[in-house]
Amino acid sequence: MASEMRFIISACFFLMLFSHGAAYDPLDPNGNVTIKWDIMSWTADGYVATVTLNNFQLYRHIISPGWTIGWTWAKKEVIWSMVGAQATEQGDCSKFKANIPHCCKRNPTVVDFLPGVPYNQQFTNCCKGGVVSSWGQDPVSAVSAFQMGVGLAGTSNKTVKLPKNFTLLGPGPGYTCGPAKVVPSTLFLAADRRRKTQALMTWNVTCTYSQFLARKNPSCCVSFSSFYNETITPCPTCACGCQNNNTCVKSDSKILNMVGINTPTKDNTPLIQCTHHMCPVRVHWHVKLNYKDYWRVKIAITNFNYRMNYTLWSLTVQHPNLNSVTQVFSFNYKPLIPYESINDTGMFYGLKFYNDLLMEAGPSGNVQSEVLLQKDKNTFTFKQGWAFPRKVYFNGDECMLPPPDTYPYLPNSANRKLLSFLTLISAVLFIFITIW
Repeated sequence: MASEMRFIISACFFLMLFSHGAAYDPLDPNGNVTIKWDIMSWTADGYVATVTLNNFQLYRHIISPGWTIGWTWAKKEVIWSMVGAQATEQGDCSKFKANIPHCCKRNPTVVDFLPGVPYNQQFTNCCKGGVVSSWGQDPVSAVSAFQMGVGLAGTSNKTVKLPKNFTLLGPGPGYTCGPAKVVPSTLFLAADRRRKTQALMTWNVTCTYSQFLARKNPSCCVSFSSFYNETITPCPTCACGCQNNNTCVKSDSKILNMVGINTPTKDNTPLIQCTHHMCPVRVHWHVKLNYKDYWRVKIAITNFNYRMNYTLWSLTVQHPNLNSVTQVFSFNYKPLIPYESINDTGMFYGLKFYNDLLMEAGPSGNVQSEVLLQKDKNTFTFKQGWAFPRKVYFNGDECMLPPPDTYPYLPNSANRKLLSFLTLISAVLFIFITIW
């Protein structure tokens, strides 16, 4: 009996640990999406509310086709009107004779408007097709909002009932939302910045992301190479699952010449190029050059999905030498310091209007940059795979790394002397060409 009790307690502890850990990101421990409701005014049978979605995640943004928010009303509320977004279904409004509500469903689903909607249907920070940047990449664009009039609801702070069962798709599954919680009312600053007003009532809903809930397999993989070893370590075989083997397309297939082959489907079904790893995205890390006080890395990101391009892509890397990044040549770079004492994580993302769009698979489906890092003589080494990253994330999802025993290894001592000589010759030639 005692052994059975110990087993049950251990199992419960494991489940609790897993449930909390699944939505915990060690590189962004405080990252979340907060949905804030501000009641701006009371009406005859309800209220007018501004709903704001803030993406407080450092490197995970919400890509096209954008966010979808859902909830369940606590009573029999209806949405009379909405600007800046729309409910996907109106529901049964047959009991209303004169004014017909925008949505009568007890569990409405709301999506953002696409760009270009009429001006009288727009609202501040709306109409971006549900695309929301990450907080670390672009805080100004990390927000989306809409306003709606709610009827058949409470008309005071005491009688209004908070909605429940919130859901967030961003755009697919992966987010888990907690219950709505009343918080201090939001303050608003007047245009002249000399007067403050506040919402009549405010509540927040916090949603956290788990890659385990989003998909069974990774969505990207990593390969390695180096100047000191001819071996190229590829992505692991079937790194992203090989269930699409029967639907993948060879790079020389005539199907790729068909009109509309690159158009996304409604359910975003990928069309992957046939590879041994079967990943939509591959990140390649190449240790390119070794100088006396610096070393240089080349990063290349390749898209193997013929139906998907990545707007405002981001690449997050964890490596101990990222605390001494000297220059990034063709990407933007921002250090991410979730823990004040550790600076080993950084985010790379595209230069605006240059390479911030990773095109679909094909000749243009790649972006690349070189990174110059200063050596820390106390820690720097090419031994035991130290020069390769510990973790790599593309668009917020962790990529599969090769097994450590397959990393390009440092040659033996006999070849190492030749390597040092070749490195010296390369450095001299580089200086000569620069001076010339």
